[in-house]
Amino acid sequence: MNREVEYQPVSVKEVLAEMKDTAELLIDLSYSAVLLGSDAIAEEVLDLEDRMDILQMRARMSLLMAARNPEDAEALAPVLGVVGAAEKISDASGDIAKIVLEDIGLPEAMRAALPEAVETLVRATLSPDADLANRTLDDVNLETETGVRVIAIRRDGEWLTNPGADTLLAPGDVLLLRGDEEALSEVYERATGRTYETVEAAEPAIDDLERAVDSIVLMKNMSELAVDLAYGAALFDSTAVAEEVLELEAEVDALQSRFEAWTLQAASRVEDPVSLRGLVHLARSTEVISDAALEISEGVLRGLGTHPVVAEAVFESDEVIVRLRVAEGSALDGATLRDEMVATETGMRVIAVRRGSVAGTTAQSRFGRERGEWVVSPRAETELHAGDVLVAKGTRAGAGRLAELAGDDLDREYE
Repeated sequence: MNREVEYQPVSVKEVLAEMKDTAELLIDLSYSAVLLGSDAIAEEVLDLEDRMDILQMRARMSLLMAARNPEDAEALAPVLGVVGAAEKISDASGDIAKIVLEDIGLPEAMRAALPEAVETLVRATLSPDADLANRTLDDVNLETETGVRVIAIRRDGEWLTNPGADTLLAPGDVLLLRGDEEALSEVYERATGRTYETVEAAEPAIDDLERAVDSIVLMKNMSELAVDLAYGAALFDSTAVAEEVLELEAEVDALQSRFEAWTLQAASRVEDPVSLRGLVHLARSTEVISDAALEISEGVLRGLGTHPVVAEAVFESDEVIVRLRVAEGSALDGATLRDEMVATETGMRVIAVRRGSVAGTTAQSRFGRERGEWVVSPRAETELHAGDVLVAKGTRAGAGRLAELAGDDLDREYE
């Protein structure tokens, strides 16, 4: 879709915040479209991609107007990098959606593996007769009672990402629901009055194809984590967090190399090698997302620091990303995420845990520091220990509560 975009005096901070939230939503939606084989969700991705194009043009025009001398240009260069990176994530997400819309072809084994890497996401149009209609999220208490989150709402063609407790659910709203599939089924039926249809897929029959699928699932997890950490690095101007992004990007590159080898071997054994085309597209787009994450943190890595407008945009976006270390003797030391009811009590989602100095779990990073293994998308029964590093997303207030449980200072940088 082509739209004319004229210069308007806009807040770069607000545009960057919207670009960040849109980029993260695009990643969620694109992989969910593949998992569900959903043309409707894939179309939403392309609509959001079009919106991102407009946002990046406005951001670039405003930044060009702000540069008055070489010093301004040097300071704003990393900001342009963040804008370009968000656009790359958007384009890659659009390419993933086109795998579904253009029937490029994807092995059913991919859909069998993706639920392990992607929380189930469902698109539901709120019926006027639903008991959820005309009530706020706080009133329906959906996440506490069912574990299902409303991660975004589309209303009158506009997106509301990460709606808050006081958000009113209106008839006709398109709700993006995320959570356990059984609970999702119940909430979907409550919202729409229709039966929720589950997606079933067969396990791969070829070992090489199974390995290729496993590689791409890991690539997806690492790339998404890299994006979250990159924005965290920008928020705290943290070299240590930016270096984590660089390590993750290198791991994704290595995984892509393995993926290519397994896919080439599987191609000689599948009945229709062309059916692997979508898998190749998915891997390429996933690798682009990890590269974009590195671009977001590049200014920090090169010692240019984070421009205040980027830090403020990340801070004021719908979600903040924090990195905390579990202190010895804290409430989380020796506890599981379920024990301390982290999600319920803080509103924060722990999206990854990097293990501390536990025997057999550490390795030497390229920067000469010990680094533990990542646990991506930890489960409720995941046990935490002193020295573990948590990466979590949620509200600023929730981040403060999580920091108290971890016994850590929210603004501390780990070197």
